[in-house]
Amino acid sequence: MTATAVGNASGAVRQLRGLADPAAGLREPLRGVVSRSLDAASGDAAWGNAAPMPAEDARLLASCGPDELPYLCRAAAMLRDRGKGNVVTFSPKVFIPLTMLCRDFCGYCTFRKSPDEADSLYMTPDEALDTARQGERLGCAEALLTLGERPEQRYAEAKAWLTDRGYRTTLDYVREVSASILRETTLLPHGNPGTMSRREMAGLRLVNASMGVMLENVSDRLKEPGGPHELAPSKWPEVRMKTLRIAGELKIPFTTGVLIGIGETRSEVVDSLLAIRDLHLQYGHVQEVIVQNFRAKAGTAMEEHPDAGASYLLWATAAARLILGRDANVQVPPNLNASDYPVYLLAGINDWGGVSPLTIDYVNPEAPWPALAELHRKTQDVGMELRPRLTVYPEYVTQKRDFLADELKPRIDKLVD
Repeated sequence: MTATAVGNASGAVRQLRGLADPAAGLREPLRGVVSRSLDAASGDAAWGNAAPMPAEDARLLASCGPDELPYLCRAAAMLRDRGKGNVVTFSPKVFIPLTMLCRDFCGYCTFRKSPDEADSLYMTPDEALDTARQGERLGCAEALLTLGERPEQRYAEAKAWLTDRGYRTTLDYVREVSASILRETTLLPHGNPGTMSRREMAGLRLVNASMGVMLENVSDRLKEPGGPHELAPSKWPEVRMKTLRIAGELKIPFTTGVLIGIGETRSEVVDSLLAIRDLHLQYGHVQEVIVQNFRAKAGTAMEEHPDAGASYLLWATAAARLILGRDANVQVPPNLNASDYPVYLLAGINDWGGVSPLTIDYVNPEAPWPALAELHRKTQDVGMELRPRLTVYPEYVTQKRDFLADELKPRIDKLVD
C-alpha cells in the first residue's frame, strides 16, 4: 500500500474485516507479536491491569511491510472490538483560542502570532464566555481552551495586558476564564495550555474536567539544529514528559498523543507510544491518545515538507492500538483526513475527538470539521455506532472518580446520561 493510494488502502483493509486470524497474513516476527497480543487480550484484564506488550515486541511493529499492513490493521481493529465494542465517540465542543501569542517557534505551526500579527493579544473574558454560550445553545458539552505557550515570557505586550487586568501569568488567566465558563454555562472546560508546573496544574484541576498536552515525540533529534522543535523548548521531550508525569501524580484525566510525519522514524513513534503507555500503567491517567498526521502549512519553515501519508498513518494507528491495548481510547482527527477518515476505524481507533458545530479548528484552519450528520453516516457505514461524550471519558466518571475534582463531581454527574 502506498501513501498515495488511500482508496486501495481502504479497500484492502475492508476486505480483511472478516478475517478470523489476521496473523496468517503476517510474516515472522510480526506474526508472533500479533498472536501474542490478541491472546493476551482474550481475558478480562483491562488496560493498566493486563500484561503490557513487551517493549521488544512493540519495536518489531516498525518492521511491518506494505503487504502486511492490512493484516496489522485488522489485528488492531479486533483488539479494539474486544475492549470497546462497536461504539465510536466524539466530544461536541467549542474551540476557544484564548491567545495565539507564544514564546515558541515550531517549524510547522501557523497558530502562533506575534503581537503585531494578532488581531488582539488575548480574548477578553466576555468574548470567551460568549463563544461558550453560543456552543451551549448548539448542544456542545466541552469548552476547549487552547493557547500559545507562556507568551508573557517573550512579549512585554502580553505581560502588560495581564498585569493591567490583575493576572500574573497567562495560566492564571486560563484558570479565571475556566471558572467563568463553569459559573455561567453547562460546558466543561478542557485546558490545553502547554507545559505546566505542579502548582499550575493543581489550580487548573479545580476548574477543568480534563487537560491535555501532545507529547508529539520523545526523540531528542527533533530539537537539533534544523529540526522542527529547535526553537520550541517547551516541545522538548523532557519537559513534555514532566508535564505528563505531574498530571498522573495529580490524578488529572489527561489527553496526549503523537504527531507523525515531522521527521521522526517508525522506531521513534513506537518509543513515544511506549513512553505514554508506561506512564499510564504507573498512574492510570491517560484518558486518550491522539495519532495526528502532519500537514504542511504555507508560511512555515516546513511548508515544503511532505504530508504524512495515509499508509504511514494507518501503520501508526494500528501500532498505537496494539501497544496501548484494547481498552485505550485512540483517536485520529477526522478533519485532517477528510477524504478517507472512516478507514482509521478499521485500524483500531474508537474516538473522533472534539468536533465543533460552531468554531473552526484554529490550529488547522484549513481543515474544516465534518458535519455531524456526515460523521454519523460514515461511522455507521463501517458497522459502528457514533455517540457523544463529555470531555472527560466515561470510565473516569463511573470507575475512576478519584480523578475528578470534588468541586466538579456534582456538575459532571448532572451531565451523564
